[in-house]
Amino acid sequence: MEVGMDNLKWDDQGLIPAIVQDAVSGRVLMLAYMNREALQRSLESGETWFFSRSRGRLWHKGEQSGHVQKIEEIQTDCDRDTLLVRVRQQGAGACHEGYISCFHYVVELEEQAVRIRLDETAPQTFDPGTVYSEQGAQSKSPAAESMER
Repeated sequence: MEVGMDNLKWDDQGLIPAIVQDAVSGRVLMLAYMNREALQRSLESGETWFFSRSRGRLWHKGEQSGHVQKIEEIQTDCDRDTLLVRVRQQGAGACHEGYISCFHYVVELEEQAVRIRLDETAPQTFDPGTVYSEQGAQSKSPAAESMER
């Protein structure tokens, strides 16, 4: 079956979640959202583009850090409402906090509570203060904002 953009299930804002996975290790690197234009640019450029929900604009992964993602393959799930983007991560990592993966916090379920802690086995691979310092303390990159959602 051939699946075109019109066959994907976009949400009511015209977005589709994109899980980004390292093509070599299989590790999940991040979750972001694409609109049609972001998906089209990703397909044309071979690098990931996303849509920032908070800023309402497209952003190219690595536009500030240089940590771009080279696309190896894009898949969709059986419901066609989520994308899996398999990439070769360039640079020190995908996360704006300085880690390889944005998934470096562990959610622990305790009686009547949920506790979130940093996974101490996840090494920080770059200093986000240095990489994103030109933005200043007042503003964050679209990538940083996307990771916070």
